[in-house]
Amino acid sequence: MEFLLVAAIALIVGIGIGYTIWRNIAKKKADSAIAKAEKIIEEAQIKAKKILLEAQEKSLKILEESKNEIKTREEQILRFEERLDKKEKELENLIAEQKSKEQKLKEKAQILKNLESDILKIQEQKLQELSKVASLSIEEAKKELFANLEESYKQELFSRLQKLEQQGKFMLEERAKNIMVLAMQRLASDYTPSHTSYSINLPSEEIKGRIIGKEGRNIRAFELETGVDVIIDETPQVITISSFNPIRREIARIAMERLIADGRIQPALIEKTVTDVKKQIAEEIVKAGEAAVYELNIIGLHPDLIKILGRLKFRTSYGQNVLSHSIEVARLSEMIANEIGANAEVAKIGGLFHDIGKTVDHEVQGSHVDIGIRILQKFGVKKEIIDAMKSHHNEYPFERIEAVIVQVADAISGSRPGARRGSLEEYLKRLEELEKIADSFKGVKKSYAIQAGREVRVFVEPEEIDDINAKKMAKEIASEIEQKLVYPGEIKVIVIRETRITEYAK
Repeated sequence: MEFLLVAAIALIVGIGIGYTIWRNIAKKKADSAIAKAEKIIEEAQIKAKKILLEAQEKSLKILEESKNEIKTREEQILRFEERLDKKEKELENLIAEQKSKEQKLKEKAQILKNLESDILKIQEQKLQELSKVASLSIEEAKKELFANLEESYKQELFSRLQKLEQQGKFMLEERAKNIMVLAMQRLASDYTPSHTSYSINLPSEEIKGRIIGKEGRNIRAFELETGVDVIIDETPQVITISSFNPIRREIARIAMERLIADGRIQPALIEKTVTDVKKQIAEEIVKAGEAAVYELNIIGLHPDLIKILGRLKFRTSYGQNVLSHSIEVARLSEMIANEIGANAEVAKIGGLFHDIGKTVDHEVQGSHVDIGIRILQKFGVKKEIIDAMKSHHNEYPFERIEAVIVQVADAISGSRPGARRGSLEEYLKRLEELEKIADSFKGVKKSYAIQAGREVRVFVEPEEIDDINAKKMAKEIASEIEQKLVYPGEIKVIVIRETRITEYAK
């Protein structure tokens, strides 16, 4: 019984202790949960404050940007209003000025009308007086008056017309000279003449044997690959490369110089070297065409057309490089067109492509002008440009003023002394012959051939040659030049008779 009591008490105490422990544990869990909840709430509050602050900052920034934008818009509107006010004032001034001009014109018109009326009245009065005096009818008197007026002023009108015609001709000639001189002064180019062959210096005579090779195989392989003739003669340490095709000739020259520098000359290396040089020349052709177009500021051309243009770098005409000549003609054409108010762009491009047919004229039938026309048509070049380039050798009629400009520019570029090898030789020879003919006349003190042989100035002894004989001498010199010389265009002969009288005051 006592044991049961103790057990019951122990159970009750255990239950109490267990309850107490459980309560403490529950309390701790509750406190921990409350702490976590409070911490979460606190963090949420902090985040909320942070978000609120960020929102406030963004709002302030947006508000500031809006204010700035509004201010900018207001300034723009103010400036626009100021411009409108200014334009409105200008328009009002223009309207007022126009009204003033209209009023002045009306006044002048009225004055002219009054003058016309007065003239008619005077004319009518004179006719009536003439009718009374001559007992003629009004119509007869009118015819008589007009006949008298026409007879009185015929000579004066004729003289004035002659003066105006001479003055206009002189002004046109001076204007043309000024345009030509201006264009030539603004463009001065140097020329590097090229021939149909190259001479290559060798480091030694022994290298000739390598170039020829065993039984001539090396020289045959080289000529086969390049399409040129290699001339090896008695000239010491020199070989000559000859070809009518300038591109082949240039390829052969570079390839031969590389082979000589390498020293190993044999068919396989010749083939490889020539192939490499051909690629190099092809790149140079493209670069030359692009450089020409860039220099002239021309855009929108087909790449293949630019490549064809670059081939002119290796083409010559009378020793003059055709690409340099074409660029010069393009510049001269543009300058002249600007001076006379023609289409400068059409003239410039027409001048650039006027000799484009020379790139393939030895490969295709036809003149270089016809070939050039077909090339330009193939690449869709405008008709006005083709019309501008096709008449420079008078093969086609001049359809545009730009065609005349291109022909003039081509003549200027080709006829400069020294521009072309043949021209330089002919120029020097013509100068000597002209001066020789002039000096052969009696009474000539000294003569000078100038203007590339297009003008001869002859100074005579004033004691031996008078004014009448000077005029006669000019005709005789011109006649002898016509008989003895062959020349393009015309040669002006000027005989100058100068009298100088000198006295000394002592």
